[in-house]
This record gives sequence, structure tokens and C-alpha cells, in this order.
Amino acid sequence: MADPIRIGLLGRGTVGGAFAELVAERADAVEAATGRRPEISGVLTREEGDFGAILERSDLIVELIGGTDPARDYVLDALRAKRPVVTANKQLLAQHGEKLFDVAREAGVQLRFEAAVAGVIPIVRVIQESFGVTEIAKVFGIVNGTTNFILTEMAASGAPFEQVLTRAQELGYAEADPSADVNGADAAAKMAILARLAFHTPVTLDEVAFEGIEQVKPDDIAYAKELGLSLKLLGVAERREGGISVRVFPCFLYAGHPLAPVEGPFNAVMVEAPEITEVTMSGPGAGGVQTASAVLGDVVSILSGDAPVHETRQRLPIVTDIASSFYLHLAVADRPGVLAQVAQVLGDKDVSVKSVVQRGVGDDARLVMVIHECLESRFSAALEAIDSLDVLRSPPRAIRVIEEEFA
Repeated sequence: MADPIRIGLLGRGTVGGAFAELVAERADAVEAATGRRPEISGVLTREEGDFGAILERSDLIVELIGGTDPARDYVLDALRAKRPVVTANKQLLAQHGEKLFDVAREAGVQLRFEAAVAGVIPIVRVIQESFGVTEIAKVFGIVNGTTNFILTEMAASGAPFEQVLTRAQELGYAEADPSADVNGADAAAKMAILARLAFHTPVTLDEVAFEGIEQVKPDDIAYAKELGLSLKLLGVAERREGGISVRVFPCFLYAGHPLAPVEGPFNAVMVEAPEITEVTMSGPGAGGVQTASAVLGDVVSILSGDAPVHETRQRLPIVTDIASSFYLHLAVADRPGVLAQVAQVLGDKDVSVKSVVQRGVGDDARLVMVIHECLESRFSAALEAIDSLDVLRSPPRAIRVIEEEFA
């Protein structure tokens, strides 16, 4: 019989605990597929274990601590000791990926991270291996299950953000501190990783512009339904004008878009390229067992054979001023000429209106518009000018709209 594969497990929280159980449950299947039987040779937590001792008696390290300190040092030490590493740590890769990949290549060992991006969706493997020589034009999708659950529930129930967030925490879809999810930082780290893989260029977290969903109101979703739109938190990495744009933002999608029906704690990622048109993959994006399954899949990939460590080929500039359509919500004074004033400001900034809905009277008077595609800088200038009008009762709210329907 072949020697077992000894796995040093760093972290035994929700995902780490699920991974340890999965290793025990699926050991026979892994051995049948790879010829080697996995076993946990040591566990490091805040209360137990010594990293040096665990490293010494392990053939492979699985890092599920989270954060960057001390995870970064542990992973670097493991790679330098010529131990392959599997991690689900998106922040570690988004902030220190260049160093980690360099050290892995120098040591001649694999660094796998499928679980860091989109739960059980094998998007990392598809981009690296299936589309490794394809000139990818765009990678985009729903990469945070927590926010997708919250937006789905807000649309279904009409409840406000704070109430639905509490419900998500009760169901285990949101952490006790959900800030990285709801403010877009979690999705931004994932998009930094995907952009690096897709375009073979260094991308760090501080180069990803991101917005969250904390300011979304139930009436935004209700009005958007009248316009045939649904709300998602979208991550987009795409080639633009000789560079790339990497962003995370809430946006409305028309019903014909493939991502529009993706609901609950699910993720979905689309890849576009001239040779393949578009490919869409979806699946659960949150949960300990689901993430642990992706981690075990990486372990199996390492045992099944070598794969090249990701390497950047070029440095592409980051493009920040992107053309987009917008939803615009204005709480206005109920008096004649308000719409004409707003339209005048938009026209002065060369921003045109696609559709408009007027609702309410008195203190509930509102204008809801969809703006034709224009540069974000131009729309921002128009928004600033509108905000200065004395007919507004509160600051304007704007959300991007994706015009593509793939019908």
C-alpha cells in the first residue's frame, strides 16, 4: 500500500471542522482516486498545536485560519519547506498573492485555492486549466452568498436591510461581524484573485473599487420591479481600453440576464471570451461543508498530478472611469416643474433618461429614473448638481444598471 498523505490542518473553525470530518468520511474515495489515503496529522488552533511540529510531520498543509496574520507566515514557511498548500483565504491571496506564488514556484510545489473564490464552483480550475491559453475578455458574477441571500429576501419580503441581515445571521448565512460581506470587501478580494488569473496581471485588493449593499432600501427594490429589474451585488473584471477594470457594486439586472434568477446564498460566475462566447457556472457560495468540499477537491488535485503555479505575464493599467447605466431615486418636493429642473441638470451634463416613474404626493413624492449608459464621471457630476437643487428632500440614491440581457 502507498504511504498515506499526511495533512497538517491550520484552523478548525466552521470550515476546518467540516474539512476534518470530510477527510474521514471520504478517505476511501480519495484513496481510490489517487492511490493515497488522506489523514489529518495535526491541527493548529489558538488553543492547541505547534506549527513547527505540525509542518515536520505533514506532507501537505491546509490553511483555514483566515486573515493575513499569522496565516501569511505559516503559508510561506510551508511552501519554503516544499509542502504543497491548499488555502481558502481570499484576503491572503488578494493582498499577498504575488509573494506567495513566487515562493511556490521557487520551491516547486503547488498552491491551490479553489475554495477562496466561489464556494463549490470550480472557477479557479476552469480559468487556470480549461481556459489557460484563452484570451479572456471578462469575468463577472455573484461571488458573495451572504449579500445575495439578503437581497433575495429583501425583494421577497419587502423588509429593510437591517431586519434581513439579522435573519441571515440566525440562519448562518452571515457572520456575527458581517461587515466584509455587506460592504463589498469580501467580493472585492475574490475579484482581485479572478482578475489576476484571467488577465495574467498583478491585481491587489487596493486596486479594486468596491461598494456594498448597506444603503439599499426596500423601495429601491420595489420601484425596480416596476422597471423589470432585480438587484444583485456584482463583481466585474474586464478588459478596457488597453487595461482592465476590476469593481464590485450593487446593480440592477434585466430579467433576460443569466444572473438575474440566481437567488439565495448561491454564487454564479460568467466567463466571456471571443472563442467561447460565454460560460456560466453556479452553485452554493456559502457554508462550511461546501467550502470544505472545495478544499478537499484541491487536495485531490495535488495528489492527482502537478499543475503550474500561476504566473503573471504582464502588468496592465487599472481603468477607473467606466460607462454604465444607472437607476436614480429622488425624493422631491411636490410642486410643478420639479421634473423639468432635474431633466435640465441631466441635459446640461449630457446625461439622458431612458425611463421615469413618478410616485407619491406631498412628503412622499418621488422620481425614479433609469439613465442611459454614460461615463461614471459624467453621471457623478450630474448627481452632484442634482443634489444641490432645493427641490430635493434627501440626498439622491443611485445604483448601476446592467443593460445586457443575453436574450
